[in-house]
Amino acid sequence: MRKLILAAVFLFAVLFLVTRTADIAQVAETFRRGAPHWLLLAIAVHLVSILSNGAVLRALYRALGLKEGVIRLAMLWCSAAFFTTVTSSGGWGGMAVFVADGRKRGLPGARVTVASAMYYLYDFVTALLVVGVGLIVLIRRGQLDPGEVLATAVLAVYAMILAAWLILAWRSPERLGRVLTSGGSFINHIVRPFLRRDYLDLVRARALAHDMGAGVKDLRQSPEGLILPIALSLSQKALTIAILFLCFLAFSQPFSVGTLIAGYSLGILFTIVTPTPAGIGFVEGILTLAFTGFGIPVATSAVIALAYRGITLWLSLLYGLVAFRWVGLGPKPQELAAGTQQTRPIERVKPDQPR
Repeated sequence: MRKLILAAVFLFAVLFLVTRTADIAQVAETFRRGAPHWLLLAIAVHLVSILSNGAVLRALYRALGLKEGVIRLAMLWCSAAFFTTVTSSGGWGGMAVFVADGRKRGLPGARVTVASAMYYLYDFVTALLVVGVGLIVLIRRGQLDPGEVLATAVLAVYAMILAAWLILAWRSPERLGRVLTSGGSFINHIVRPFLRRDYLDLVRARALAHDMGAGVKDLRQSPEGLILPIALSLSQKALTIAILFLCFLAFSQPFSVGTLIAGYSLGILFTIVTPTPAGIGFVEGILTLAFTGFGIPVATSAVIALAYRGITLWLSLLYGLVAFRWVGLGPKPQELAAGTQQTRPIERVKPDQPR
């Protein structure tokens, strides 16, 4: 079954790339037109931003008593981003990658679920903070449209749903168990005619709810462990804005700080809230229109938008393609127990244990 799932994901990836060859060719042509030293520096900053995502995850894992390396978690993040994009599954698909990896490595599934949910919650909240500044810039320049307001509201709803889920796990695991059981019963009812059996184990859903409650309570016992992930998540946003800054330099286009923040805000909004996978094609058009509205020539706006998305999206997908194969074909739990793994074993540590 595991190999079948991997084969299906890679089939999605092939179909995705085949249907996007024109976009890839356009990005490659854009890179040839820019100053190579600024673009190479932007790629280096992008790698640092990926490591920053791994650092956020590492801090959350440690707060839950799990020890893991930044590089491995960064690769796992790339895998989740790749899976989310090619399957159009949103943040929930990314969480599934973290949970599946944790199960394969013998980690408590509920704790990994809490860690991944907290990661996306931090990502949404810190994105909203930056987007708030970007909306102010758009208002001052008379460029704010109803679409940006609606997208911001949808992003806020995503964050509230995740927060409500975690709060429910902390305050009433029994109620969360009932919610998960009801949702699982509905899914089983839909797929039972096709599979001739229940797809989800409702008993495990209740156990998951109780385990999640325990995991969230662990976070409460070490609130200082929740501050570092926020700072790291904000730093990741700053690094992404720096990539946009370097793209402006690569094409010798003057800019202001407000332009960078507004551009980043629109990019992140319509990457999350979008009618296409990761906003492909849609975000590039939005950014081109926005930069043009800021007084930048249309041709320059287009190449900057393509270069920025080429680095932040297409390179992430490339790294994710490689990382997903590495994560998906890694050792199974029984191999880890037998000591045949090539990676070091995971250790459980207390949240306040020194590194």
